[in-house]
Amino acid sequence: MPLDRIVLARTVLTMDPEHPRAEAVGVDTSSGTIVAVGSHEGLTAAHPDADLVDLGDAALLPGFIDSHSHPIMSGMMCREPAQWIAPYVGYPSYADVTALFERLETETPAGVGLLFNGLDRTLQAAPELTNLDLDAFFPDRPVFVLDNSGHEGYFTSALIRQLGWADGKPPADPVGARFGRHADGTSNGRCYELQAVMAVLQPLMATVLTDPLLSAAKWYRYMAENGITATTEHTFGLSLLPAITALGSLPDSPLGLSLYHMSTEPDPTAPLETSAPEAMVRKVGVKLWADGSPWTGTIATTFPYLDNDTVRGAGITPGPGGEAMMNYTRADLDELLDSFAGSGLQMAFHVNGDLGLDIVLDAYERALTRQGLLGSDHGWRVEHVGAARREQFGRAAALGVGVSMSPFQFVYWGDVLDGTLFASEIGSQWQRFADAIASGATVSFHNDGSVSPPIPLLNLQTAVTRLTGSGTLRGPEQRITLDEALKAETVSAARHLGRGDEIGSIEPGKRADFVVLSADPYTADPARLVDDVRVLGTWRDGRPLDLDAFLQQVAAIDPAQHADLPAHAAVHPHC
Repeated sequence: MPLDRIVLARTVLTMDPEHPRAEAVGVDTSSGTIVAVGSHEGLTAAHPDADLVDLGDAALLPGFIDSHSHPIMSGMMCREPAQWIAPYVGYPSYADVTALFERLETETPAGVGLLFNGLDRTLQAAPELTNLDLDAFFPDRPVFVLDNSGHEGYFTSALIRQLGWADGKPPADPVGARFGRHADGTSNGRCYELQAVMAVLQPLMATVLTDPLLSAAKWYRYMAENGITATTEHTFGLSLLPAITALGSLPDSPLGLSLYHMSTEPDPTAPLETSAPEAMVRKVGVKLWADGSPWTGTIATTFPYLDNDTVRGAGITPGPGGEAMMNYTRADLDELLDSFAGSGLQMAFHVNGDLGLDIVLDAYERALTRQGLLGSDHGWRVEHVGAARREQFGRAAALGVGVSMSPFQFVYWGDVLDGTLFASEIGSQWQRFADAIASGATVSFHNDGSVSPPIPLLNLQTAVTRLTGSGTLRGPEQRITLDEALKAETVSAARHLGRGDEIGSIEPGKRADFVVLSADPYTADPARLVDDVRVLGTWRDGRPLDLDAFLQQVAAIDPAQHADLPAHAAVHPHC
């Protein structure tokens, strides 16, 4: 391969344990491949005609990898024209949310709908809203507010009228979901669980999101601005493929996407057919669900929630709910795995509760044994694992199961997990980073967009310091080193995507996908990593990405080609 470009930096953090630091990287731009890694003097002397790109005092690292995300829906629900109102993106209290309500009611033309996502009743002390509550802010406007869990929504009387419900009464409750009702049977502006939420939300999305592909592209850009060059679509369905193909085919598209096909689709193990480059769009796994969300009381645990006003105000029964919180019986899990395990694709289970993880690991062990996969590099995963116990990580490691962890659960909810939602011996240990690393399991980090902002540097800071968003130290024994945290955002995450031989480290033969940081993270105060180290840019295939050009390329696509994207994406759960 011809080396035609040399990238220089004050330091190159390669994530290659044999050669952890360098000064220069030589690239073949025709293939987008790394050819050589070494010193400034050595590479420039050996390749005097190569194009030199000097990054000055910056640090060059392999591009960060978010190992579990939902970029299509995240863009539509969290980028303009939708409004993201989560507590950690500028709306820490319900008063902040209502101030935005008042401003937008004044600024938005009459009759134009508004879509809000991210109301968090636990963190913002927000009430469970009704149509009458929202009508006080939006008397004549169709408005929908989605709870941060994604399991509940609230809407105005104007939207009820637009839906055309006879006498203002909702239709019959869908299976597994329900509409809220006043005593007289009319809607109270509430809906619960996916099918009811989508029945209300989908028609409004179709009118508010005038260019849904551009909305999705804005999330791609957001991830790239935080240094991410590869991620997943963890609730992939074939209806999303046209949008994913369109975005992945553009010359300045910033994200390589690995797809996990939902187990609820008719044939999730079927081969993927797409015209996008394989480096940009690739199907790697099947997504399954074991339990629910810790913020809604639907995780399968061996321990209860605490009984207090915060817990009951969030609509949570202290419990524990045990196996009743599982989405499937153990027999169901065995049947599903029997159907998919021989496909060669990864299995990836959403599971938060410790009891849920016991059941998933039991099912995995049976299926791996039946398929003769024990001891192989099968790539099966568990996702989130907030309440996992120490010995469970060891069991995952013994089975060869990767562990994809959620630092955001600790940084944003750590203060309520520890002593409010759960007893301190459980809440302070939420996301046991040190136990997971010590077990020998392969550990990656993710942000589960749009559940949290995709900020790898904050994940690193959190895992190294165990400081919550308030700056409080909780569970210090679960701190890990910066080396270990960086592996979770690079080489280990690449392995979890089944792409360890292509990305995740700066080594000859791998793709030249980089993140440029303003400073060497090893020189920063770990508690100030996100303040003292900035992402200066991302590179793909050996060239810096132009994110403005990417959005221009998307804007040039006729929005009518993807007008049905909200309807397709809205039926994909977010977890």
